[in-house]
Amino acid sequence: MRVSLAASAAEARKLLPDAAVDLIVLDVMMPGEDGLSLCRDISANSTVPIILLTALSDETDRIVGLELGADDYLTKPFNSRELLARIRAVLRRSRNNSPGFVGVGEVWEIGPWRFDASVPCLYSAEGAEISLSTGEARLLEVMVPRAGRVLSRAQLLDLTQRRDAGPFDRAIDNHISRLRKKMEAGGASEPVIQTVWGGGYKIVAGVHKL
Repeated sequence: MRVSLAASAAEARKLLPDAAVDLIVLDVMMPGEDGLSLCRDISANSTVPIILLTALSDETDRIVGLELGADDYLTKPFNSRELLARIRAVLRRSRNNSPGFVGVGEVWEIGPWRFDASVPCLYSAEGAEISLSTGEARLLEVMVPRAGRVLSRAQLLDLTQRRDAGPFDRAIDNHISRLRKKMEAGGASEPVIQTVWGGGYKIVAGVHKL
């Protein structure tokens, strides 16, 4: 897991808009603005799951946190292995219920193509079948639900979970290039993925779930 740290609510507010965050572990007792206030604001503007850490023993405080939008909580002191287990459990629930990822077994239309995430393959209306590598399929799984939205290389690296990527990693460019070549070889006449100069990539074809 790649972790970004914020020592206060103010630091977190500066960090979050530019970060592709999968989950937030939020301490209730912070200097300045407390975690419950930040939790309320994050939940009002985002679906990012939140785990609260609290030293408060009053059950009412934990209930308030959950009512404000937290997905889970841990009372201090806690075992680090339990925290990791809860993080993984919340992430599993979030990804299974999130529109941000194509689910296993789902089939989507991407312009003239049909994308089957369970195979994974692309199928054209003319009957062409294109097998996809794991990286190419994962790229489509995160781009398809965000069709029309520009995604930077850094965002795509985070969303596809290339946590080991370096600052000059070209994996995303290589996957995009291979996808385009495969679609062209399969008879694609219209662009599906557009390069946005200085921004990243976006799907410009019409998309809907079958």
